[in-house]
Amino acid sequence: MAAPLPLGGGAPPPQPGPLGPPQLDYPPPGTALVEELDKKLLIQLRDGRKIIGVLRSFDQFANLVLEEAVERIIVGARYSDVPLGMYLLRGENLVLMGQLDPNHEAPPGMEAVSEAAIREALRAEREEARIKGTMRGRFDFLELE
Repeated sequence: MAAPLPLGGGAPPPQPGPLGPPQLDYPPPGTALVEELDKKLLIQLRDGRKIIGVLRSFDQFANLVLEEAVERIIVGARYSDVPLGMYLLRGENLVLMGQLDPNHEAPPGMEAVSEAAIREALRAEREEARIKGTMRGRFDFLELE
């Protein structure tokens, strides 16, 4: 005899499998990041910054605690890692997260430079973008599109 349907009709509740309770195809809420604990991650934030660190803790809102965190600043073909130490990231600011290969941590084809050199290159890049924007504003009357 078949199992009775629950009140209100619909599908019968999931039945335990031969080895125990039914298996879910997805991790339970709040545990999706457990596999990433104690691994080195690269995280991109909403403002474009890239943070690298070892994931030590997280919560249900995807707030993360990173140990030995650094901010990787990239300008052109140069980069620098600025140390941050222990770092707390608010979950709403995370855009992308992935594991780093320990054998290929540095970006291929890029040159590592000092923090001072990368900050100067970043300042020069921002100034160039500002000047380019003011130049476009001066030629608006030409409608060059």
